Amino acid sequence: MTEVSSLTGRLLVATPALADPNFDRAVVLLIDHDEEGSLGVVLNRPTPVGVGDILGSWAGLTGEPDVVFQGGPVSLDSALGVAVIPGDEFPLGWRRVHGAIGLVDLETPPELLGPALGSLRIFAGYAGWGPGQLEGELTEGAWYVVESEPGDVSSPRPENLWRAVLRRQRSELAMIATYPDDPSLN
Repeated sequence: MTEVSSLTGRLLVATPALADPNFDRAVVLLIDHDEEGSLGVVLNRPTPVGVGDILGSWAGLTGEPDVVFQGGPVSLDSALGVAVIPGDEFPLGWRRVHGAIGLVDLETPPELLGPALGSLRIFAGYAGWGPGQLEGELTEGAWYVVESEPGDVSSPRPENLWRAVLRRQRSELAMIATYPDDPSLN
C-alpha cells in the first residue's frame, strides 16, 4: 500500500480545465484525506434553502448568507456542520479538522456549542473520492491544492471565493483568478 500524504484541512480549487459541472470553479475544504479516500465540502455553492427551513435549532448561529450550502453531489439528504472555534477551548460536539476549523455534531444541542462558535456553515451533501481517486485527479491537473484560512468557511460572499482564494496565492496561481468565466468571449 502506498503512503498518502494527508491533505486534510487544505483547499482544493478547481482548475478552469475541470469539466465536471459539479465542481465548476469550486473551492472544496478537505475534511478527511487518507489511504481510504477523501471527503470534503464545497464552500462556494449556496442554495436558496434557509438553515431555519431544515435545521431550525441551528438557525441564527450561521453567518451570512444564512442558507444551506450544497457540499457536493454525494448524500444530498444528509447535513454536515463546519465551524470555526477560535481559541484553545474545544467544546463537546465539535471535532477539529485543521487549526480552528472543525466538524459540528448536529445532534449536539446548539446551546452547548453556540457560545463557542466563531462561525458556522451547514452543508447538504459532500464531495467524496475513493482510494487513490483524488490523487489521480491531482495528477491530471484538475485541482490546485492551497492552504485554507478560517475565513474561507464563512465567506460572506461565497460567489467570489474561487477568485479570492486564488488571488491571495503568492505564485502564478494569483493570475488564474483573472481567468474569464467564458474564455470563448475573449
